Amino acid sequence: MKLWLKYLIGLVVGIGLAFLVPLMGTKAVESVSFIADIALRFIRFSLLPVLFFGISSSFFKLRDERMMGRTALWTVGVIVCSTSGLVLLGLLSALIVKLPRIPITVEKLSETPGVDLKQLIVSLFPVSGFGALVDGAFLLPVFIFAGLAGAGAVSDKVASKQAIGLFDSLSKVFYNVMSFITEIIEVGMIAVSCKWTIELMSALKSGMFGNLIILLAVDTIIVIIAYILILRFLCHDLHPFHVLYAGLCAFFVAFFGGDSNAALPLVMRCGKESLGIRRRINATVPTLLNVFARGGAGMVVSISFVLIMRSYSSLGVGFGDALWIAAVSFLLSFVLGNYPVAGPFAALTMICAMYGRGFEQGYLLLKNAFPIICCFAAGIDVLTNIFGTYIVGVKTKMVIHKEVSQYI
Repeated sequence: MKLWLKYLIGLVVGIGLAFLVPLMGTKAVESVSFIADIALRFIRFSLLPVLFFGISSSFFKLRDERMMGRTALWTVGVIVCSTSGLVLLGLLSALIVKLPRIPITVEKLSETPGVDLKQLIVSLFPVSGFGALVDGAFLLPVFIFAGLAGAGAVSDKVASKQAIGLFDSLSKVFYNVMSFITEIIEVGMIAVSCKWTIELMSALKSGMFGNLIILLAVDTIIVIIAYILILRFLCHDLHPFHVLYAGLCAFFVAFFGGDSNAALPLVMRCGKESLGIRRRINATVPTLLNVFARGGAGMVVSISFVLIMRSYSSLGVGFGDALWIAAVSFLLSFVLGNYPVAGPFAALTMICAMYGRGFEQGYLLLKNAFPIICCFAAGIDVLTNIFGTYIVGVKTKMVIHKEVSQYI
């Protein structure tokens, strides 16, 4: 049975159970939430070892073959173009479609969440390099440490021959462990989709967020169509739907789990085993896109802040405000690498604080809907990762095409 079909069956069962679990009481709902969290943690369990050894080997090969510059150029291009396009899509859709205003709340939080930029920079360089292998949320430190190790090995190939051979071997071993985990975790997807459906029903029950969720769903469909068309003309791919088909499992995990890090193992699996992307690309590019290509979060933030402005004031959003929202949403998306879960919520608190003028607590208007809103952002970000990695692989000629029948 195909892997995506196993995941789909788990999702359908979980959605069905979501109509029964709330009837069993609060303890049952809490138990489902706990199991869903464990399932997502289990998917991430072997991710850091795979990334460290895989990125080290990939950097060695890319630098040795003088492919580093070309790969980096295409990766940066994907990050900038996708993020700017998604933020613009979110802003335009929010301005064109006038969502119903949300009643102002007097609720306040004792501590405002947000992104600590100083701490983010400090976390890039732990006191010990091996400290980069401890934090499973922020993947950039392990990328830097592994990249330096792999690139440095090129300077003395004789001395580093055994080390690179060991890294390459361990990369394959931990990849097999990761593959095994993703094969059996479809049972956990029952709890993940059950929790998601309960949160969706809770958001819809209030009657305030239905139109917002519909708008996000329509924007997601537009993003999928846009990516397919880009692949058709940029890569001259006559059958671009195969990339979407290959990435279904990763999209399922991100969209229903709201966790981009938990979806990364499946992005790497579909890249290697379905799309035929070579390991030197498939280890490095998805990690960078996971950290920096957060256009889905930027899109959600721009839509949410326009809705907050219209809820607070009937004057509408001026051209200057629209440009400011687009620019700030674009920039904030690049500092969410430490937030694989609920990154858009952290960014929204920052944009509300930066705008000021009484909007500092505006993010509280969407607090009850943000678990679902963040799932849309994570799903779009993973789609960007899948399509972006494939584009980089094609443009660097690092793809060995396979028949669709051979996809996992």
